[in-house]
Amino acid sequence: MVVQNAVAQNTVVRNAAVPTASEQLWGARDVNRAVHETVTAVRAAQELGLKKHEFDLAVQLGRIRTVADLDGGRRRVAREEVDRLLELDLRATPLRERLRTAGTSEGATLLNIGRARFTGLARAGYLQPVRFYLNRYRAVVWLYLVEELADFAARHPELLRGHYPDTMRAALAAGEDRRPRNWRSRRLGQLLARTEDPWEQAAIFSSLLAPDRVARVVDAPHEADRLAALRAGLVAAEPRSPAAREAVRTLLVADDPDEIDWIVLNLAISLNEARSKDTGSAPQRPACEGPTARRPARHTGLRLLRGLERMPSWRPWRALPRRWSRGSRKPQAHEAH
Repeated sequence: MVVQNAVAQNTVVRNAAVPTASEQLWGARDVNRAVHETVTAVRAAQELGLKKHEFDLAVQLGRIRTVADLDGGRRRVAREEVDRLLELDLRATPLRERLRTAGTSEGATLLNIGRARFTGLARAGYLQPVRFYLNRYRAVVWLYLVEELADFAARHPELLRGHYPDTMRAALAAGEDRRPRNWRSRRLGQLLARTEDPWEQAAIFSSLLAPDRVARVVDAPHEADRLAALRAGLVAAEPRSPAAREAVRTLLVADDPDEIDWIVLNLAISLNEARSKDTGSAPQRPACEGPTARRPARHTGLRLLRGLERMPSWRPWRALPRRWSRGSRKPQAHEAH
């Protein structure tokens, strides 16, 4: 009760340290200590001078490491993590500046190109959105990390001038818009980085599929209920307006055949691993249809994250394999501006 009251008052408390997958992945310090001094997310954001959406973005990107609360509820931030970030702000680019985002107009200005070319690069998949929001007309406005735009300009100056590459012209001529898919793949990687549990991984994959496609892989009612209980949304909260909610939901579900096949396969693999973990038996062949289901599932954890780059159209300037391979796992809306 004392701990719960302290949390409610937004004060500093001491929690038992339980190393999480995300802490292992991001190299959190002293995760084996018996006690962590932590603060609430609100307190951490205030000390770091971040707005709520900036803090949330920093956590998603792995710029701020969080730890589990005692009761497994909302995640908190270690005192040493806040101190580390405050110290880093004094001798490097401030965190808030590294979280700066830009829409189409500002992004085009930063790259010294026209809005049409910027939109073309984004639609063809060369620029990966980090966030989006709906404007007053319920149109999707995509946002990009400014530091990623600068990095793209430095690495690919040839794409900022002259004729479009043949692959880009073909994609745009076909009416492709890879912004939703690239945003989903980024969010998928962020969510998968937080857990090593195969049931939670399966729930994450299932959240990107339409219910009828999930039902083809998950035919047991108790498994479907378990995934539904564990499912993590790609967005923190959906809009209240039915029309706006429908507009957002179209961005949350995979809609490209290659993307769907890749997610279905990984859902089947995660389910297979989860079932084997529960029974203590060796993983069996993925329970999904098609030629891609021929190989056994043997991959968990960080391998899944490394395999995320093999998700179709993760990076358009690379020749990406379209089928799952050994050692690889894991990771139409119109813009108004």
